[in-house]
Amino acid sequence: MDDLVRDLYGEPRPDPQAQARVWRQLAARRRRRRLPWLAVPVVAAALALFLIVPGAPEQPLPGRSILLAAATTAASTSAEGTYWHVRKLRDGTKETELWATRDGRAWISEDGRVTRVEGGSPFSMAGRAMTYAQIRDLPADPAALRERVAAMLPDAGLLADALGGLLWTKPSPPQVRAAAYRALADLPGVRYLGERADARGRRGAAFSFGLPSGARRTLIIDPATSQVLSSTDDRAGRSEIVLVAGWTDQGPR
Repeated sequence: MDDLVRDLYGEPRPDPQAQARVWRQLAARRRRRRLPWLAVPVVAAALALFLIVPGAPEQPLPGRSILLAAATTAASTSAEGTYWHVRKLRDGTKETELWATRDGRAWISEDGRVTRVEGGSPFSMAGRAMTYAQIRDLPADPAALRERVAAMLPDAGLLADALGGLLWTKPSPPQVRAAAYRALADLPGVRYLGERADARGRRGAAFSFGLPSGARRTLIIDPATSQVLSSTDDRAGRSEIVLVAGWTDQGPR
């Protein structure tokens, strides 16, 4: 029973007062009569339930801790460089790259052919274009970021996906990336799936969330670097393997 509690909620946080009450009751019962051995698992389960933090978020505690650790790492990452650079493999075979500058210039590469992006920003959220300045000015407070992003979305069911996009598809400042991780940590519906490997064999922590279509999207992240390794959808078969996502001084060739 106590293993089941841990699986559902993670390692409980001690509550000294509740723990003391349970052990006092147990000691009193032992003084009256010897406990049958079958009662021990029941007492352990009751103790575990007492130790669960009241009002805990839906996200299990181990997964929440991982996201918060990734947030701490994200806050200390560098934002120096001339170009925001993302290189990824789409559906396992198609390699694409993006280079974007802070002043709005951008280039994309598909199958090795580089072209200049014309007529708008290369960044968007739920189909709505975003400039570098708009991304830069997003709140660094998790609650404020969640509120700002939610106001930009046509469907509340896109909130987790929009916050996930701030982790790697956009040149989010380090503090904004950290806020996005912290917002995801407390967002209902975000599930921790444990350790998994992406299509290239890189291991990380997997988290999934629902989309308005009914599909679920899974992100595998490396908490040690705060980098997203991959993004996959369970129904559409869409996958994106993130090879590079960060600032660089090396522009398109």
